[in-house]
Amino acid sequence: MSGHPPQPVADALSAPYWEGTSRGELVLARCGRCGFLSHPPDVVCPRCHDPHVRYRFERMGGSGSVRSWVIIRQSFLPGFEVPFLLVDVAIDEDPDVRLIGRYTDWPDATPVLDERVLVTFDLLDDGFAVPAFAREVRP
Repeated sequence: MSGHPPQPVADALSAPYWEGTSRGELVLARCGRCGFLSHPPDVVCPRCHDPHVRYRFERMGGSGSVRSWVIIRQSFLPGFEVPFLLVDVAIDEDPDVRLIGRYTDWPDATPVLDERVLVTFDLLDDGFAVPAFAREVRP
């Protein structure tokens, strides 16, 4: 497809996340009251239900495990070169937090369940970057 992929739209809650990705850092929200790691952050903490939640944004290590994956063969949005493979990753800091991103090693490699991956970032227009994941290289 031609054109550019849709760009993220940062709002007051998500701006620190997108600022982090543009620096090549995975920065996630933690509830200031109960410590729950929330992604994406919501106006109310999903755990303690604080309606006046104040998040602390913390840099994560960026490693995790593949939980599932899908090959996208047809895109209904402009700007995506198909096919591509998306992985669902449980991050090490909290396996209940899941991120989805492009698997950068495909088509040369196919992910396997519980495979170790590291976050990388795909740069988009306007300074935005989105998470992608590469196989973790172990010595």
